[in-house]
Amino acid sequence: MPSQFHDVIQMSPEKRHAYLLTQATINQKIWILTDEHGCVMLNSEDEDCVPVWPSEEFAKYWATGDWADCTPKAITLSDWFDRWTRGLEGDGVNIAVFPNPDEEGIVVFPDVFDSELKERNQSKLN
Repeated sequence: MPSQFHDVIQMSPEKRHAYLLTQATINQKIWILTDEHGCVMLNSEDEDCVPVWPSEEFAKYWATGDWADCTPKAITLSDWFDRWTRGLEGDGVNIAVFPNPDEEGIVVFPDVFDSELKERNQSKLN
């Protein structure tokens, strides 16, 4: 495992959150994990959440134990904006932003995450 990878995993949840927003803007995609039932969900304090990562490598690294059979899947930002935000809001599902292997991460509402991504994406274009 490269030291930069290890350094990122060790960051605080807030710094991993910022890292994900930056990487998603650069690469124009977000990564989720899927299994035979679809998108992997986590339960955090009575909230259902979809965990998201900035790269396939981070998603794979997280997929151990009960999640070892999961497959990383890329979602383009345009698909995320077009379908995911509204779908997650409609289902009452939040987003676990870049959880580490201990499942520590920031949980945000889909509309907040959408706004953060759009704001970061817009500043990249200017």
